[in-house]
Amino acid sequence: MKSILITGCNRGLGLGLVKVLLGLPTARPTHIIATYRDPQKAQELLELAKQHSNIIPLQFDLKNFDRYEAFAKDVEAVVQGAGLNVLFNSAGISPKSTRLNFTRQDDLVETFVTNTVAPIMMTKAFVPLLRKAADSNADAPVGPHRACIVNMSSILGSIGANSDGALYGYRTSKAALNAATKSMSIDLKANKIMAVAMHPGWVKTDMGGSKAPLTVEQSCNGMVKTLLALNESHNGGFLQYDGKTLPW
Repeated sequence: MKSILITGCNRGLGLGLVKVLLGLPTARPTHIIATYRDPQKAQELLELAKQHSNIIPLQFDLKNFDRYEAFAKDVEAVVQGAGLNVLFNSAGISPKSTRLNFTRQDDLVETFVTNTVAPIMMTKAFVPLLRKAADSNADAPVGPHRACIVNMSSILGSIGANSDGALYGYRTSKAALNAATKSMSIDLKANKIMAVAMHPGWVKTDMGGSKAPLTVEQSCNGMVKTLLALNESHNGGFLQYDGKTLPW
């Protein structure tokens, strides 16, 4: 895995993934391209980038859809003709409204734009670079060492596992992302590009809260280990951070 692009790296799981990739004893990516929106809220990422030349922080607003094509060209300039091995759509939000009677239209729309629309449009923009990586690594098996899309999902997006209700914006946006991931896995299979949805677990982040059982480091260590072990058999799957298959 020579290159990986991770969205939403100013804090939380995105930043945690960058740190774990940096600490890999072997197979450390040549390019860890990490997006952030606000420099004031991404100081730790920017400091890490000063210390490690393989971290390339790029300021980008995922809601600025008019800039996706230009952003893909920025990334192409970094990977210099080799293509992009892994697109990790990590950025996401959770609305404050949860129960049906408190659910608001603007919360639903904002959540869908960030959690569903942005990963789909980001994937669309980067298919050419993913295809280039897949073609350039024709001897490598299907997976992250060739070309792979990972969409950060959640068990809360599972319809089969929903026994508690509520959380309308978050659940529906992640269920929709799961459906999109499955379609990507079918549409891009002929190009040797695989796609999976991944649940990071319940993690101690601003979104997950202090009662969560997993630390960011534990979750991200598991996700990177699972990512590196992906192969063609996982294509179109819904996996937990530790590799366990989850119900749709």
